[in-house]
Amino acid sequence: MKLIKKRTGIFVAAILVLSVGLLSLSRDEQNFQIAKNLDIYYTLFRELNLFYVDEVEPAELVETSINKMLESLDPYTTYIPEDEIEDFRFQTTGEYAGIGALIGQRDKKVLITEPYEGFPAQKAGVKAGDIILEVSGKLTEGLNSSDVSNLLKGPAKKPLTLKVERPGVKKPMTFELVREKIQIDPVPYYGMLDNETGYIRLSNFTMDCSENVKKALLELKEKNQIKALVLDLRSNPGGLLIEAVKITNFFVNKGAEIVSTKGKVKQGDQTYYATETPIDTLMPLAILVNSGSASASEILAGAIQDLDRGIVVGARTFGKGLVQTTRDLSYNAKLKVTTAKYYIPSGRCIQALDYTHRNEDGSVGQIPDSLVTQYSTKNGRLVYDGGGIIPDLKIESEYLSTLAYKLASDFVIFDYATQFVCENEKIASPEEFRITDEMYSGFVAFVKEKGFSYQSRTEEQLKELLETAKRERYYDANKSKFDLLAEELKHDVSQDLQTFSEDIKELLTDEIVSRYYHQKGAIKAAIKDDKGIERAVSLLKNNTEYAAIFTKGNVVKD
Repeated sequence: MKLIKKRTGIFVAAILVLSVGLLSLSRDEQNFQIAKNLDIYYTLFRELNLFYVDEVEPAELVETSINKMLESLDPYTTYIPEDEIEDFRFQTTGEYAGIGALIGQRDKKVLITEPYEGFPAQKAGVKAGDIILEVSGKLTEGLNSSDVSNLLKGPAKKPLTLKVERPGVKKPMTFELVREKIQIDPVPYYGMLDNETGYIRLSNFTMDCSENVKKALLELKEKNQIKALVLDLRSNPGGLLIEAVKITNFFVNKGAEIVSTKGKVKQGDQTYYATETPIDTLMPLAILVNSGSASASEILAGAIQDLDRGIVVGARTFGKGLVQTTRDLSYNAKLKVTTAKYYIPSGRCIQALDYTHRNEDGSVGQIPDSLVTQYSTKNGRLVYDGGGIIPDLKIESEYLSTLAYKLASDFVIFDYATQFVCENEKIASPEEFRITDEMYSGFVAFVKEKGFSYQSRTEEQLKELLETAKRERYYDANKSKFDLLAEELKHDVSQDLQTFSEDIKELLTDEIVSRYYHQKGAIKAAIKDDKGIERAVSLLKNNTEYAAIFTKGNVVKD
């Protein structure tokens, strides 16, 4: 009986998805195709469950089949089982009940990677680097980070005991905590970049984030009389459409069209306008974006660009212009299904033409001119579709060296920061803190002591080349050449630590400053060497250069 119940919920999801592809058929043929395919699925599943040589997990098999079916449509239509509903709610609201800390897993141990400022873990004295041994008496040995996360979450105001092992401390430490509703601030930092230019970092578009942006903007205007603003949407994955509309409204006149949605079911089509009196329609404005800026971030940046209200600075955005609607399924499961596309004021759709083949970093790949369509902004500038928002001022994305990436992903930088905190009670302010030569020498010694090693991407690809050459029988005849190439490309960790020191110092600064001043401090420390911010501020201060960007006939294109 239990299996039949599970199947019932699955059939509802299957009917919804199958029906999308059948709307073009006649009603009778639709019904026949749905009934036929569901009957095939049911009989196949029954036979598999009865006769497969090993025991199968019915729920696991069905969930796999659902996920594979939805993957064939687009990356954003997803099935959300009941046990993942809380995580889904957190993504849309930014709120959950817990201790307020990020956790991670290294080897078989789960540890605190960042306690959020002002929440139970941080207030109780829990620190990054603490290894979680027990949660309310339950041992964490053998559990993964997801399991431990579930133990830490629970009803608000309910107490829990956290037992940890702290590096540098001989005995385990125990903390008594009370879970709170954790509302992650979508505006982790705002402040002044100089005497005239304000800065607001928006990390995601969760519920009511527009109120946080409004508060920051009004405070900057009242206390500092700002003359220009940088709104940072880099690596902001998006979220709620209506919040993007509200924030855009702060800068554009009432009645302006901001975005529209169009789908197969025309009753759901909608156009969103600025409905409130704006805060400021004249102040020079720069929107910072990169390849990680998606969805609602692209709506905001795209609307500002199309209405010629401000400039977009950075790298081409992600290209996620599909609207998802959440539908309830049986047994508290949900289906997040794509129902429409976003169109910004010029008429462009921001969805990437090809969302299955992207660059390695996730960004939109090269799009042939024959596939893109030309549109015009309010002032008559030429803009193009094809995927994402193309910035008015392009700044090449800087990529970390393989060494820096490996030092971070292998927790070497994290562990050094943990040791650094044990040895240093305090550091300079985020704006003044620097990794000195002495500090960096200490880090180099730490890396050597750990016996760290890595293989560069070049070496990995050479290894693949050698294997291919051996299979194709070219290797023996060219062995000396391959050996010479391998020797030339062979890296030395000690040398690489000096060659890529700037990359590594940047990561060290971020990790160490966050231990003393949390996320807000880390952002402050990063701002001082941020080329994107530096270029945006320079442009905002040059009235002639800024105004020239909006000249009719200008072309915004890769």
